[in-house]
Amino acid sequence: MTPEFSRIVNLARLPAEGREERLEARPAECAALARRFGILGVNRIAARLRLRPEPGGLATVDGRLEAEVVQACVVTLDPVVQAIDEPVRLRILAAGEAPSEDPEAPDEIEAEGDSVDLGEAIAEQLALALDPYPRAPDAALPGEGEGEEPPPSGPFAGLAAFRKRG
Repeated sequence: MTPEFSRIVNLARLPAEGREERLEARPAECAALARRFGILGVNRIAARLRLRPEPGGLATVDGRLEAEVVQACVVTLDPVVQAIDEPVRLRILAAGEAPSEDPEAPDEIEAEGDSVDLGEAIAEQLALALDPYPRAPDAALPGEGEGEEPPPSGPFAGLAAFRKRG
């Protein structure tokens, strides 16, 4: 099955100084990603990446993921637009290479021969960056804010505030 946002990059001729890659999804790819993630929309997804050869592995990828997504508010179901601007750090493993057990290590993806699908890797990074509980700015859950004492009002409100300071 071909991923919704596929960008195959060949690593065989990666120069020692590395190279830049710019990925940007087309509208149809954005729509397919929104369906995959079960959200209202992916308005834009792009990544600026720097690929560098890595001793003992194939390559490292550093860069930024920028996206704009639309999710349903968990309270009102109103659309919530979210801007995403996240750093990306990946390590590309040769086929069969064992992944690192270091929890602080960058995310690792396995290459297929001399190639890797950076589009799918960026789509996965977007999925991780999505807000699991998006909320519209003024949305409140039922009962939220209850139990808080209302501010004093009336002719003696100033005295009550003065008394609390003392």
